[in-house]
Amino acid sequence: MTNTLDRTVHHHTNTIMRELRGDRSAGEFAAAVRRSAREIGEHVSCDARYVGRVEAGEIRCPNYAYERVFRHMFPGSSLEDLGFSPRSTVRRKGSPQEAPPRKPEENDDVHRRTFLSGGSAAVATVLGLDRSTAAGAVVPDPVALGTRVGAADARKVEDAVREIRLLDDVHGGDTLYDRAGLVLRTAYQLLNCGSYARGVEQRLQSGAGELAISVGWLAHDSGRLADARSFYAEALATARMADDPWLEAHAFCNSAFLARDAGRPREAVRAAQAAQQVALNLGSDRLRSLLAMREAGGWSQLQDRGSCVRSLALARRLFDNGPADADPEWMSFYGEAELAGLEAQCWSALGEWDQAAACARTAIELQQPHFVRNRALYTAELAHNQLGRGELAAAADSGCQVVSLLDQVRSTRIRDMVADTALRLRPHRAVPEVAEFVSRYDAALAG
Repeated sequence: MTNTLDRTVHHHTNTIMRELRGDRSAGEFAAAVRRSAREIGEHVSCDARYVGRVEAGEIRCPNYAYERVFRHMFPGSSLEDLGFSPRSTVRRKGSPQEAPPRKPEENDDVHRRTFLSGGSAAVATVLGLDRSTAAGAVVPDPVALGTRVGAADARKVEDAVREIRLLDDVHGGDTLYDRAGLVLRTAYQLLNCGSYARGVEQRLQSGAGELAISVGWLAHDSGRLADARSFYAEALATARMADDPWLEAHAFCNSAFLARDAGRPREAVRAAQAAQQVALNLGSDRLRSLLAMREAGGWSQLQDRGSCVRSLALARRLFDNGPADADPEWMSFYGEAELAGLEAQCWSALGEWDQAAACARTAIELQQPHFVRNRALYTAELAHNQLGRGELAAAADSGCQVVSLLDQVRSTRIRDMVADTALRLRPHRAVPEVAEFVSRYDAALAG
């Protein structure tokens, strides 16, 4: 079977970006990119491999998020000044002979619309495993036993993980779940049926495991909790077989979050503690901070205030140690806003509404406007906390803000939170703000 990914593509090295990196290692430069992104509220998953691809010319034009970060790092510079191709030339139409195949970092807005609206063709394209049938349709190639799998295939799996995460940040899980599941099955086909070198095997195992976690999260966010648990278990098994502590810590982290939301707080605590043990020597205080926050979430549901407060304090102390080069790229979402949002959930579970509302407001204030999904989540949490304080009008106003975002966010979890707020407010429609919220909520459901 011919591997459709084995194409010879000639790239022009980006000597300008290499010069700008200077004496820093690729990992150090990637850390600087992530720090700069945080300064302007962007989330990019930059690592040493990405830097290498930029300098090798594989990324001819970065996506818009990276463009904003690079321009922040090097004020006054255009893409061309930084050694990239103009976006218009990268996106021109043409035959494969006229232009190299586009990568996920290029043409990102068009690519995402294709991914969201397409079926198996779009999924196949994400992994580069597509072929044309006699009728001209594009379908995923089955992976035959013994198919040679190379580094390019492993990179496609890794790119698919990043793409799914970026899409989820904006849209939520409902829209993406089914299609991402197809991507995951294809990745495991490569792993289970392919023939590859040891280095490729390690990358495929880690990539497939991270994909399983991403699809598990989409299942979680879209209300399919049993499916999410299965995907996380698959990721954990993959981590154990690959002897990959980073993947193992990630799987335990998400399992703890899921267990909390599924009403299994003791399991949430145990999973978070297991993750912390795995992460102890990995060199990432930010990862350990998030895991401590996951443990706090479990303790809060168990109504163990003392243990919850201790875990919250540990999470804050570790977070304040700052970022490190060892921080895994999937943690790009874990900034000050997320820290405050997770703390709000803990105080809410403990019934301490004043602190919960204060933390939720902080999360909303710190969250950048273009991260629509998280803005909706934190605002829905604030409405819940305001209800706990008996502030009916304020809760209704917050509910209206969430309703205005529902056409952009496909998250069953967030919709369920708003539905609960509406249910609790309906008996109080004599309050004008409540009447307005209920009316807008019902109209949104009807639409």
